[in-house]
Amino acid sequence: MESCAPPIAEHPHRLPSLQAAMSRRRTLAVGLIGPGRVGSVLLAQLRAAQERLLRDTGLALKLCGVAASRRMWLDCDDPELNAQHDAQTWRPTDLEQFAAHVRGDEGRHAMLVDCSANDMVASKYSYWLASGLHVVTPNKLASSGPLSRWQAIRAASQHGGRFRYEATVCAGLPVVQTLRDLLDTGDQLLSVEGMFSGTLAWLCCQYDGKRPFSALVREAHALGYTEPDPRDDLSGMDVARKLVILAREAGWPMSLHDVAVESLVPAELAEVPLEEFMARLEELDAPMAARLAEAHAHQGVLRHVASLDRNGRAQVGLQALPSPHPFAHTRLTDNIVQFRTQRYRDNPLLVQGPGAGPEVTAAGIFADLLRIAESLQVRA
Repeated sequence: MESCAPPIAEHPHRLPSLQAAMSRRRTLAVGLIGPGRVGSVLLAQLRAAQERLLRDTGLALKLCGVAASRRMWLDCDDPELNAQHDAQTWRPTDLEQFAAHVRGDEGRHAMLVDCSANDMVASKYSYWLASGLHVVTPNKLASSGPLSRWQAIRAASQHGGRFRYEATVCAGLPVVQTLRDLLDTGDQLLSVEGMFSGTLAWLCCQYDGKRPFSALVREAHALGYTEPDPRDDLSGMDVARKLVILAREAGWPMSLHDVAVESLVPAELAEVPLEEFMARLEELDAPMAARLAEAHAHQGVLRHVASLDRNGRAQVGLQALPSPHPFAHTRLTDNIVQFRTQRYRDNPLLVQGPGAGPEVTAAGIFADLLRIAESLQVRA
C-alpha cells in the first residue's frame, strides 16, 4: 500500500526540533506556598504541561514541595509528589527549611511560587531572592506594602533570583508586562486609569436599579465572586494596592496612604463582625441608589474606577461615566486598564479581559514562571 505521508527524512525539522529541545534541557525545581484555590489550580496546570514542556522546550519542571500555613509536603518524604494532587506525607511548615530544600545544594535552578496572601511570607522575598531563588507571586502585599521592603526586593532581584508578579494586577491579563514593555522601550507614562476589581466590575454591571445593591452583594458572595468578607472588595483597598503596584513599576515611589480611596462600606459597618455586616447589608442600598440616579440623570453608567496621573494624584472610587466611554461597555468580571503615554497620548492603549477567577490567575502565574525559565542557562 502506498502512503500519502512523506517519510520523516523529508521533514528534517521534526527530529532536530526534539534534539534541540533536549540539547537545551533545563531543570527547574519548584516549591509552591499556599495550595488554596489558585495554588491548587496552578498545580494542576503545571502537571498537565510537564510532558509537553519537556518535549517541546527542554524544560523539566520538578515539583519539590508544597507548603500550607501549618503543614508542608516535600518530595524527599514522598517521591511521588509530582504525580499526585493530594498530600500524602506532611510535616510541620518551616519556610526556611522549605526554601532550603527547594534551593538544594547543587546550585540548581530553583523557584518559589507564593500563592498565599500572607504578609509574613512576602517579608521573606528579598532574602530568598538574594540567595538565588526565583520568586513568582500573585501576592499583592509585597509589591504594595512598605516602600522600604519593595526597594529591598527590587535590589535583591537585580543581583540574585528573578522576581515576577504579573498576577498581582488583573489576574492573568498582561498589565504589568505591557507597562514594563512601554517603559523599557523608552515610552513615558502619563496616566493610568482602569477597572481593577472583577468583583466590583460585576456589581456595577449588574446594578441597574431593578434590584437592591445589597441583593447583588449577597449574590456575588454566594457565587464566590467576593472575598469571604465582601468588605475586602467594597472598601476599595484591594484596588488601591494594584494602583500602587503600577505606580512603583513606573518608578513613582507611591504608598497606600498616597491613594485617595472611597469605600462603599459605611463607616459604622467597617469594623463590625462579618455576620453583623451581612445582616445589615441593606444600609448600602440608599447611598448606592442615589449614586446610580445621579449617573442616570447624566445619561451615564456607574463604574468603579482607579486612576493615577503623572503628578502623583491617585484615587479609587465610583464614577459616573458617559455611555461612549470604553469602561461603560465591560462585561461580567472584566478588568480594563487604559495606559496614556507619550506614544499613546491621543489614542490610549487598552488591556481588557476577565480579571478574576482561579484559572486565569493561575495561568498568569504560570506565564511568569515560563518567562523566567526561558532565560535559564543549561546546567549539567
